[in-house]
Amino acid sequence: MLSPERLALPDYEYLGFGIHVKNMQDCCIAQRHVLTYMEDAVCQLLENREDISQYGIARFFTEYFNSVCQGTHILFREFSFIQATPHNRVSFLRAFWRCFRTVGKNGDLLTTKEYHCLLQLLCPDFPLELTQKAARIVLMDDAMDCLMSFSDFLFAFQIQFYYSEFLDSVAAIYQDLLSGKNPNTVIVPTSSGQHRQRPALGEASMLEGVEASLFCQCLENLCDRHKYSCPPPALVKEVLSNVQRLTFYGFLMALSKHHGINQALGALPDKGDLMHDPAMDEELERLLAQVPGLVNSVTASPEASCLPSRTPPRVGSPWRPLHHSRKVDGESDGSTEETDESET
Repeated sequence: MLSPERLALPDYEYLGFGIHVKNMQDCCIAQRHVLTYMEDAVCQLLENREDISQYGIARFFTEYFNSVCQGTHILFREFSFIQATPHNRVSFLRAFWRCFRTVGKNGDLLTTKEYHCLLQLLCPDFPLELTQKAARIVLMDDAMDCLMSFSDFLFAFQIQFYYSEFLDSVAAIYQDLLSGKNPNTVIVPTSSGQHRQRPALGEASMLEGVEASLFCQCLENLCDRHKYSCPPPALVKEVLSNVQRLTFYGFLMALSKHHGINQALGALPDKGDLMHDPAMDEELERLLAQVPGLVNSVTASPEASCLPSRTPPRVGSPWRPLHHSRKVDGESDGSTEETDESET
């Protein structure tokens, strides 16, 4: 059993089955969502018991929970798993940034469908609807086939993906305010792994917007009672205090650009540091050094500095059967990294 005494071990965190994992400060799975990860670990153990029997159960659990702490456990997993916990969502955001930040370095602008293809390289069943919602934050009332920079899409996607359930409730409140209804009757989402359909916002309503002070009051009440993750209420109030009226997508854009909210999430660096990831660069150089004959060709080429970003490592959850590995291996290299600036 997971007793409070075992969970409070100072140097190593106890995870059951005699397994202790060190340095779990970031994911805090010793205190929250333990059952989610234990159930997933047991499922993988049963699915791969023949392979695991060669190495032992203890080693399997050690590697599994190490991957959870490192954030690599979400790679190539189903969408229901990557959105199952806040730590999984943060890990997926960080993985997307690290894998594809060269898109930004190269200055490429991509469409919604192209960003969705990148997301599917990490999560094959990632829903298109969620990608479109993130793109709408950037594009506002522009056509959905417009080009976006990686940095603009990434920060909008962070807000949409991590706070998805909260934003669905915000959209319902906004729609009620536009129609003159009492927003206190809005039903907060409580179940689900499924994405709820966002209420359609007409062109007239998007131009007029709602009164910021009333909207702020409704969102404060929502944050108090909401089951899922919400942005820090003080930062939401700060965003709304700067305007008298605002539109729904204007509010989401303000959230995506807010430095404090990005820091509170802790998944992505500041925009100025978005193209820099020394740890990943060092890992890529280490991997390249292990490939016979590649180091000489890299150092001899004037474009040597571009080559490491074209060969990102493929790291999966330990023992997880990667059914889509062929697709990932073939496509993840050519479309990595992010774009700095958008055409807005």
